[in-house]
Amino acid sequence: MRYLIFALCLAAPLHAQTVAEFTDPGRADRIAATESDVDEIFRDYAERQHFPGFAYGVVVDGKLVYSAGFGTANLERQIPASTRTLFRIASMSKSITAVSILQLRDAGKLSLDDPVSKYVPEVGGLTLLTTDAPQISIRHLLTHSAGFPEDNPWGDRQLADSDEELRGLIAGGVSFSNVPGIEFEYSNLGFALLGQIVQVVSGMSFPEYTRKYVFEALGMSSTVWEFENAPPEDLALGYAWQDDAWVNIPLEHHGSFGAMGGLITSIEDFNAYVALHLSAWPPRSDPDTGPLKRSSLREMHQPWRLASVMADFRYPNGRECPSARAYGYGLRWQEDCDGRVLIGHTGGLPGFGSNWMMMPEYGLAVMSFDNRTYGGTSTLNTAVLDSIIVLAGLERRKLPAPDILELRRDQLVELWPDWEGAESSGIFADNFFLDNRLSDIVAATRELSEETGEITGVGEIVPENQLRGKFMLYGEDKNLEFFFTLSPELDPLIQHVDIRRIDK
Repeated sequence: MRYLIFALCLAAPLHAQTVAEFTDPGRADRIAATESDVDEIFRDYAERQHFPGFAYGVVVDGKLVYSAGFGTANLERQIPASTRTLFRIASMSKSITAVSILQLRDAGKLSLDDPVSKYVPEVGGLTLLTTDAPQISIRHLLTHSAGFPEDNPWGDRQLADSDEELRGLIAGGVSFSNVPGIEFEYSNLGFALLGQIVQVVSGMSFPEYTRKYVFEALGMSSTVWEFENAPPEDLALGYAWQDDAWVNIPLEHHGSFGAMGGLITSIEDFNAYVALHLSAWPPRSDPDTGPLKRSSLREMHQPWRLASVMADFRYPNGRECPSARAYGYGLRWQEDCDGRVLIGHTGGLPGFGSNWMMMPEYGLAVMSFDNRTYGGTSTLNTAVLDSIIVLAGLERRKLPAPDILELRRDQLVELWPDWEGAESSGIFADNFFLDNRLSDIVAATRELSEETGEITGVGEIVPENQLRGKFMLYGEDKNLEFFFTLSPELDPLIQHVDIRRIDK
């Protein structure tokens, strides 16, 4: 006896879009309960790395759920570090520059494929490595693929250079390690040039533009580019450990290279920026009110330029998980062996280290700042995110089953196992029976039906997207997993079906 679906009526239009959502009611409480464990991880790491001062924050669904600061922000005056302490976050600044570029792009004032020479004429005079090399574009700069050589730590020491000095450097000619557009190579010089483009196109200084169109829009009232604009009692000073003593590293003034790494902010302020990026996910039809469109934020988050394949990648707890890394627009991207995506950026300058990282499909992010030279925290933040997911038992945001997938599932099950009337049912795309002989399908499904036994139930749709998903057909003896995809027609039809036997 076949298991029949008896209700095919739909409450919503077939083509209504659904968005991924969190369906776990205890999720927020379980994340909050990880605070003491996470705090211990941060404090232990900071102690082992001998950070003078440290601050961190964990952001969930756009809210700063817990945070802390400890140690010393200013050793000379013995000012303690807190979540309000202003740290220089170095290359974490790059995504602010990328946001500014995309704002101007969205306003129709530039194209990402414009040649950089359109805005910085000195670039047009550069001699590239080969005569067939393309012009350097804005997109090349955003993705570290302009052909400039990796310039850490050289770029760190150019922070205070004036606009005239930067343009003079370009006018005098620079060396290239590659031709534009074919290889990732991290370039601070490239992001300094993006800062120049923001100024030329907007007619404002880079600090003025970002203050007005990014920081004020997000309520980041304490964030500055120039350290002299920060209250001394809130400002973290930078240090290096030399000859068994802390040595103060003088702060550089804001200059043309500030766009690559000069931002000064606090955990409490930067939380608003992290929340902005988290708010871009999932795609949806809500009002779009941020300083940058959600679609443009998601564009920043894409892996535009492959950086490396890490076959031997291990999480800090030792778990092996091969991963790939790429660069978006001012942000790093990583996907691990379990399909988990991490997006963010590390920062390091003489006197400072920082990192922020988010996992959009978990609605989760973490940020941490310190005031020790290149006091890297990317490994630390990776460990924290991994620990929160495990401790809180978190699952990724789930996509609700679209109505059309549920309907096609029900119609498929009605045909099981004889496929009677399948060709005239109107539920299959025109390719289906051209690619699959009905007689072969019937023979195969009858054989599977004998092994499965009487059908006892039908499982829920597990969607991959709006037009692709799988479900279980439960039998007395064995189960079957159906995977099917729908066509791009206005009324999507079944174009492909795979059926896999699952032993109990």
